[in-house]
Amino acid sequence: MNQVLDLVGIFVFALSGALVGVRRKLDVVGMAVLAAVTALGGGILRDLILNVPPAAFFSVGYVVTPLIAAAIVFFWHPQVERVMPVVNVFDAAGLGLFCAVGTEKAMDYGLSPLHATLLGVTTAVGGGVLRDMLAGQIPVLLYDRQLYAVPALLGSAVMAVLYVLDLHGWPATLAAAVLTFALRIAAVRFRFQAPLARGVTADE
Repeated sequence: MNQVLDLVGIFVFALSGALVGVRRKLDVVGMAVLAAVTALGGGILRDLILNVPPAAFFSVGYVVTPLIAAAIVFFWHPQVERVMPVVNVFDAAGLGLFCAVGTEKAMDYGLSPLHATLLGVTTAVGGGVLRDMLAGQIPVLLYDRQLYAVPALLGSAVMAVLYVLDLHGWPATLAAAVLTFALRIAAVRFRFQAPLARGVTADE
């Protein structure tokens, strides 16, 4: 079940990466690269930090899924853009799943709760940061105006606390993922935004 959820999250993240490629007018190779980096980058960064072989290199599905997403966007990007509200719901679900799984894996490898939380966030948003850098734009993480990283941070922190309380496994993962999902959806629905520096307005 976890692998199925992983692949769903990878697929949705890959769609968003490929769409950035379309908007930046990249060719099919560039779209595929952005799709793969967005979907797999965070998990690869996590595993490299943990000094373990990246899980993406041991599953054909992890490689094929981003390519399928890139192909769908290549041929039908106008239709994908139209259903982006639905895609964003799955994106929020993927965000929650990845931050929870990343935090739990970090705790399994002996990291402190604080460091595991940070690594959980890295798992969830690292691919998006790499995508934006490759696409030549400021990473969305650095101006988190729609609260993307904040829900991941809170979800990862909850996962770390549950683990310390010896409440881990799929129930804890699900609880942390649902919390992240709910916060992300609420941020989109009610337009919650992270504050700017004192005296700075959004127009500046």
